[in-house]
Amino acid sequence: MSPDPQRLAYDDMATLAEMSADCRQIGQHVDLERHLARAAETVSAKRDIEITEAAQRIANALELHLD
Repeated sequence: MSPDPQRLAYDDMATLAEMSADCRQIGQHVDLERHLARAAETVSAKRDIEITEAAQRIANALELHLD
């Protein structure tokens, strides 16, 4: 089945209000707020990175600077 060349994958003629309403409707169905909140928590929960002595020795041998 080939796609209809006259049918667009999106609606160029939609108004800003129609597109905004579409986004709000989709957001309600996918629970966007919850997913965004979880993503923000994940990003802000930065973990400390420990540089072991072995890694430091390798970095020094390669003349890298690990601060």
